Amino acid sequence: MSLLLIAKNRDMKPWKEALLEVDPNLDVEIWPRVENKERVTFAVSWNHPEKVLSNYPNLKVISSLGAGVDHVFNDSTLLDSVQITRVVIPSLKEQMAEYVLNAIQNYRFNTSKYVDQKREGFWSSHDAIPKSDSIVGVMGLGEMGKAVVDTLHDNRYSVVGWSRSEKQLHGIKTYSGKQLVDFLAQTNILVCLLPLTKETEGILDLELFKKLKKPAYLINVARGSHLIEEDLIYALDIRVLDGASLDVFEEEPLPSNHLFWNRPKIMITPHIASITDPKEAAKVIIENYKRSLSGMELLFEVKREIGY
Repeated sequence: MSLLLIAKNRDMKPWKEALLEVDPNLDVEIWPRVENKERVTFAVSWNHPEKVLSNYPNLKVISSLGAGVDHVFNDSTLLDSVQITRVVIPSLKEQMAEYVLNAIQNYRFNTSKYVDQKREGFWSSHDAIPKSDSIVGVMGLGEMGKAVVDTLHDNRYSVVGWSRSEKQLHGIKTYSGKQLVDFLAQTNILVCLLPLTKETEGILDLELFKKLKKPAYLINVARGSHLIEEDLIYALDIRVLDGASLDVFEEEPLPSNHLFWNRPKIMITPHIASITDPKEAAKVIIENYKRSLSGMELLFEVKREIGY
């Protein structure tokens, strides 16, 4: 049996080296050079080309390279019998929590304004937004969301949370399901960490922004398809939002002629909020690979019916 690494436009050699460092006896192949497709039972993927995995008749499990799995569901040819898992490791959660905290601090202390002023050689001070007026609302309370909530709580921020199903988290008030409006009414700084599903696609729109407590700011570190880009531009123009920090986009890399580049109130980073470390992830991948061979329950398995 063999394990397949497959990703478009990504060097998978470091991943193979990391896996073999943990277990030198593994049979690891890197797409597209696969000697024996019949031997592949487990695939590790990031944005694999659609229909490619249908060429592996004995494929049992596909693991996302990271915490997101929407790219796996984009493949309509994937058989229902194939189990789907994701990689959730401490460093991913820590990176995400630190990124969100940094984005909030940059907003509160007007960092982007000072960067622009430095470039122009202009001296002027701006009042920081008090922490007491910065109520952070986290949408999505999975592994990443919980890590963000804990970090913000440890840094003495007031935090509320919303998720599809009811969650109980220490020290914060949580909302669920149809309580979204109540959650938004409490929120100044909105953090999107939702999984991308049919229900959450396009959820960040003008009507949602209007329901936020003012002044309002958006941080999207989930998926670009959560956001209606035109609505964000309009919300900034009519001052429904003070600004936004975006790490994910509908099209990546973000085209050079995209309107976001010319908007000083939009902070842009190139999908770097949380990057999977091959050496740390290798242990989780190998554990799931061996569990699959033994017919055991998999770690971080995705429920197809809800999409995460």
